Amino acid sequence: MFNIILYEPEIPPNSGNIIRLCANSGARLHFVEPLGFTLEHKQLRRAGLDYHEFADIRQHASLTDCLASLGPVTLFAFTTKAATRLPAVTFPRDTALLFGPESRGLPEAVLADIPPERRVRIPMMAGSRSLNLSNAVAIALFEAWRQHGYGGSVDDHAQG
Repeated sequence: MFNIILYEPEIPPNSGNIIRLCANSGARLHFVEPLGFTLEHKQLRRAGLDYHEFADIRQHASLTDCLASLGPVTLFAFTTKAATRLPAVTFPRDTALLFGPESRGLPEAVLADIPPERRVRIPMMAGSRSLNLSNAVAIALFEAWRQHGYGGSVDDHAQG
């Protein structure tokens, strides 16, 4: 199972979209406080539609608490400042994908604790600042899931 960690997310519709993504991919979603909204926020609920009940969502007071709750996982941090491009990464089965807040990305203090080879950049056109958070999470999660044959998916069950 993959874990998605949203560090101090700010925009409810992005997080709502990610809730829906996690419900449909089997990933567990972790929110690290402070959040720019409540989990009951109307825009969060609207973007997530009726998928909240199908998503495994957890809220943590800090990144340290979140990581401690996961047990042994390989953590990858997504940042526009990384040298490692997404296509070069091989994701182990027990992987956590970490994303920063929409307005500023992951802080240097967080990135400093993650080895450079596990800081990942999603390729973009030259001159682009960044992708929308929910789009970046979808790209990264589907690449990790693809590497594991989309295990547990409808396609997986149809073939087996």
